[in-house]
Amino acid sequence: MNPADLAAIVAVNVVGAASPGPDVVLLTRMATRSRKHAMAANLGIHVGVLMWTSLTVFGAAALLTAFPWLLELIQVLGGSWIMYMGISAVRQGWRDRLNPPLDLEEAVQRLGSVRSAFTTGVATNLSNPKIVLFLAALVAPLLPTSPTVGVALTVIAALWLSSFLLFIAYCLLVSTDRVRRKLFHAGPYIDMGAGTFFIIAGTVLILRGLLGLAG
Repeated sequence: MNPADLAAIVAVNVVGAASPGPDVVLLTRMATRSRKHAMAANLGIHVGVLMWTSLTVFGAAALLTAFPWLLELIQVLGGSWIMYMGISAVRQGWRDRLNPPLDLEEAVQRLGSVRSAFTTGVATNLSNPKIVLFLAALVAPLLPTSPTVGVALTVIAALWLSSFLLFIAYCLLVSTDRVRRKLFHAGPYIDMGAGTFFIIAGTVLILRGLLGLAG
């Protein structure tokens, strides 16, 4: 694979990763309170990204197009998780609105452990099969027909690293002390807004999955 083709694949991947979705919303919610939690969530998200990109590059993603009910089942199960996460975020935001944290340190404590941020990142990414559709539609056609193991691993590493670094830059930007302090009092509303987004996104995924399974 020549460098120009690899650069095109990375460029397409970065554009897709930057588009608003559950991963970006989760990182925004975490980063406005704690850089450490946001970084942990980003690492968790990219455990999922590694799986999806590996499936695409090695051709296993074709199974999801050959057997669409698998994708539809993932949409139902993933949408249910995302909706649950949204309801939890709205509840937390409402509680914080009635009983706001006294300072940033208390706001961080209410996020839970760093480990829970990591597992939430993993679950959020794996719950949203949109990345499979994106990779299969836009990235897979740019891949060589029969890539060698070396080429496949290079592409996987490039896709993973490009979105990982993009999300790190975003987390660093949003989690600066200046931004966090400015958004401190907006924390409950950020939670409720993020939760509402997750509820809507989860509902759409569930409906799409159920309609596909029914059809």
